[in-house]
Amino acid sequence: MKCRHCGSEHLVPFLDLGTSPPSNSYVAVKDRAKPELWYPLVIRSCMTCLLVQTEDFAEREVFFSENYAYFSSFSTSWLNHAKAYVAGMTERFGLTEASQVVEVAANDGYLLQYVRERGIRCLGVEPTASTAAAAREKGIEIREEFFGVEYANKLVDEGWSADLTAANNVLAHVPDINDFVRGFAVLLKPTGVSTFEFPHLMNMVADAQFDTAYHEHYSYLSLHAVLRIFAANGLEVFDVETTPWHGGSLRVFAQRADSRPHLINPRVGEMISLEKAAGMEREDYYTAFQAEAQRVRNDFLSFLIDCQSRGISVAAYGAAAKGNTLLNFAGVKPDLLSFVVDKNPAKQGMLLPGSRIPILGEDAIREIKPERVVILPWNLQSEIKDQLSYISAWGGKFVTAVPRLTIHP
Repeated sequence: MKCRHCGSEHLVPFLDLGTSPPSNSYVAVKDRAKPELWYPLVIRSCMTCLLVQTEDFAEREVFFSENYAYFSSFSTSWLNHAKAYVAGMTERFGLTEASQVVEVAANDGYLLQYVRERGIRCLGVEPTASTAAAAREKGIEIREEFFGVEYANKLVDEGWSADLTAANNVLAHVPDINDFVRGFAVLLKPTGVSTFEFPHLMNMVADAQFDTAYHEHYSYLSLHAVLRIFAANGLEVFDVETTPWHGGSLRVFAQRADSRPHLINPRVGEMISLEKAAGMEREDYYTAFQAEAQRVRNDFLSFLIDCQSRGISVAAYGAAAKGNTLLNFAGVKPDLLSFVVDKNPAKQGMLLPGSRIPILGEDAIREIKPERVVILPWNLQSEIKDQLSYISAWGGKFVTAVPRLTIHP
């Protein structure tokens, strides 16, 4: 295996989760008897450029198919985050009706709807047909394409050079990260700004967030790695912010390296210093992570077995990719976790990949009254606790597995 960014062969083990099906490949009940495709889920870290990366075993179209079931708009708190982002970027960079905004991985239009409300011309690039259709229903112009240099040149030729590009939770999802990043250097106007949000590797390690690993995530990113990748592909990071999303994310601001309209904010150097202090330049920082994943798995499995032996009913909330990683690594099946509920109608009536646990609507919680509800998308636990606060009426309690098994009062 060679590093997908720098080509180095100096890679060390980071995480081996065995094999599992793609985390967003939900199974129709009618296909229950059919086999699923399982792929190894093995992650290594390049000690030359510090890019943590998944070994490739399938083409991206396997993971981002026309039936892709992740829709961003089902999280109210994420919609609020997107609306605040649009307001903040409009003010900071002086966006007007004469500006052009392009979002790559626009999903179901969760963000561009707020750009459109401000009368700013905008375009979304989104390769999955299911989410692109949802965005069009919001009146947003969407192109169903995978983004890279070739498509960026096409957009420029069509007059879509951008004052601002947004790329939330997609930088980790691209197999050719060099081509992807170079595309933004092509698409930006000389004074334009690109923002990227992604889960921060430092938080993933600090809080044992191994369940954020799945096949669709080709990379696990630190600012160390991003600075190197961007510099090699025509972009310069000039600012960085932290956000609480997905267990702790970074938002980086980048500009074209050949024009550099913005001064570099001291926050960039401060974050690099924090990463160095955490040990990111040492091999043992990466090789020690496997044991943390196994600890979380073992504690979660012990909890479910104990509940079964004591006759305590357990269900889960959120048919999320991270939940599928946890369930499949732990080998959990419906005998230990009877069902999971989800707000997304596209997932309801389906089965979770691998575990084959049924996905139901939220009404199942009210009807069946499980004594324990495992919050699989732990990053949304505050929102979910508010939404399901009624479980306290029958003595129900919430449970999270990451970073450690916790039964919430």
